[in-house]
Amino acid sequence: MIDLDYLHFLENIITTERKEKFLKVLANRTNHFTVAVEDVFQMHNTSAVMRSCEVFGIQELHVIEQRFGKRIDKEIALGAQKWVDVNRYDSATNCIQTLRNKGYQIIATTPHENDCLLEDFDISKPAALFFGTEKEGLSEEIMQQADGFLKIPMVGFTESLNISVSAAIIIQNLTTRLRQSNQNWGLSAEELVEKRLLWTKNSIKDIKRIEARYYEDNPR
Repeated sequence: MIDLDYLHFLENIITTERKEKFLKVLANRTNHFTVAVEDVFQMHNTSAVMRSCEVFGIQELHVIEQRFGKRIDKEIALGAQKWVDVNRYDSATNCIQTLRNKGYQIIATTPHENDCLLEDFDISKPAALFFGTEKEGLSEEIMQQADGFLKIPMVGFTESLNISVSAAIIIQNLTTRLRQSNQNWGLSAEELVEKRLLWTKNSIKDIKRIEARYYEDNPR
């Protein structure tokens, strides 16, 4: 349960402009679509995908780090890690199961399947969009577990795009269509309050000291 008094206390510390910016950005955030990346070797690619999630309003990023360890580069992400929720997994199995339990269909992005072109993708169902490694693409496990496949239409000789480019194209297309639809795509009231609190805390220096002092003066 969010302590609304504490939230209001913290919001009085930040500027009115920043508070209004948070509300404006949150009004365009969604969990209707979410993004997952699997074992990306070049860490700047994972960070660039995170940045695309932030820019186009995807609130959660899921990172499978089974083979290469942690691959998020804060410099490339340019602060996006403050505003996007990053969930880490040690296996594709755990990631898939977690997302299925949340009601997402598993969609594998790949240039090698003709299941669905980007412009024909059904945006009405919650979907987790999976992106794979630079060389091998998605693992066989994810390809077999996928509920569907998504392909960016291409007319040149090159068969694939860099993962960060593919993610940006797909995320921008689907989120734009989603906002133009009648789908209930926004964050819930509870999620909005949670993000307001988290983002406000992320904006205040020495937040641990301020929080300790607040609850010392205002015991629960």
